[in-house]
Amino acid sequence: MIDPCSLESTSLLSLDDALERIKIAIQPVMASERVALKNALGRVLSEGVVSPINIPFGRNSSMDGYALSSKDINANQPFTLSLTGVSWAGKPFQGSLQAGQCVRIFTGALLPDETDSVVIQEQVSADGENIVFPANIAAYQNIREAGEDIKQGSLVCPRLKKLTAADIGLLASAGIYDLPVRRKLNIAFFSTGDELMGIGQQPELGKIYDSNRYALAGLLADPCYSVVDMGVIPDDRQLLEDGIKQAAECNDVIITTGGASVGDADYINDILASCGVVNFWKIAIKPGKPLAFGKIGPCYFFGLPGNPVSVIVTFQQIVAPALKQLSGAAANKPLRLLATCITALKKAPGRQEFQRGILTQDTDGNFFVASTGQQGSHILSSMSQSNCYIILSADSKGVSSGEKVLVEPFNVFF
Repeated sequence: MIDPCSLESTSLLSLDDALERIKIAIQPVMASERVALKNALGRVLSEGVVSPINIPFGRNSSMDGYALSSKDINANQPFTLSLTGVSWAGKPFQGSLQAGQCVRIFTGALLPDETDSVVIQEQVSADGENIVFPANIAAYQNIREAGEDIKQGSLVCPRLKKLTAADIGLLASAGIYDLPVRRKLNIAFFSTGDELMGIGQQPELGKIYDSNRYALAGLLADPCYSVVDMGVIPDDRQLLEDGIKQAAECNDVIITTGGASVGDADYINDILASCGVVNFWKIAIKPGKPLAFGKIGPCYFFGLPGNPVSVIVTFQQIVAPALKQLSGAAANKPLRLLATCITALKKAPGRQEFQRGILTQDTDGNFFVASTGQQGSHILSSMSQSNCYIILSADSKGVSSGEKVLVEPFNVFF
């Protein structure tokens, strides 16, 4: 795939091909540890978890009302049963029912063995200890059967599931208090460049604040990761090489920003080639072409571009799925859908583009997307304002207003 905006004559690796190379290269971590359920949110299960009990544990009522036997129901006319007790949630009725009797019952309370139906309280009338039921009520209603949700011995959550809040609640309902998860990934990251200064310093001409490390820290905020921020390393080949080698000794992944291009001070690719293995360098996407992927010993390396939007795009499209695979989590894909573009989009053929957009939906369910404006890889405000990517194929020559485009909403997976 030739980029007409580049002086290079060789083809650039497509995003799909780059992702396939990474998929082949990465071997998930296998070590695991046990953690308390309250600390398991976002972690990846190393083994499937089965339920030691039925959920619900016993037959119970789904409504406030009266429990009775279907044998006592008169389908043709109202009928009266005598009240013989109460079943509360947590305090079940003690005793047995005879024919012609019923029990007051509350939501979640256990049903007496002799009952198989619950009539909601709004349908009956009470006359002392006599409860009058209407005609034509249905039998076997408003009951939660034992094991209706999860049966004892069945799978609650499968192996390699990344645990959500709903999963945590489900596991708690089964009485699970700790569980095995894959160990955390150890990830180091740093920025490169003599032009970078830390926030809190006075602005200087020729200098810029280092925004990339703060963006990366946010992107790496995941319970599966143990992250070390190595700060900023200047454009000094020896310092960069020493920093990379040191980080590779005690981390699973190194992520750098800047220094991956072709300038005189861009050393990342050469360093990776000299002390490790370069799997690929440069891919046919925009923003984010100068991206390096390789390995230093057992440590995987991602050299991201220096421009802030390029950092975010390449992390989300390339690094994030790689880290997920490395952590052992089951693969999934971001949701993509078609939307009507309401602004014209400029594009030259050659690279797949991820333009920033604002996705909306009308009352009829139709999707529309508009550009956030300037799409330069240094325009970080366009990323802040957006809620989706507008994905344009490599051979696209631009989009006219009213055309359908492929859109990837942020943070939606299936």
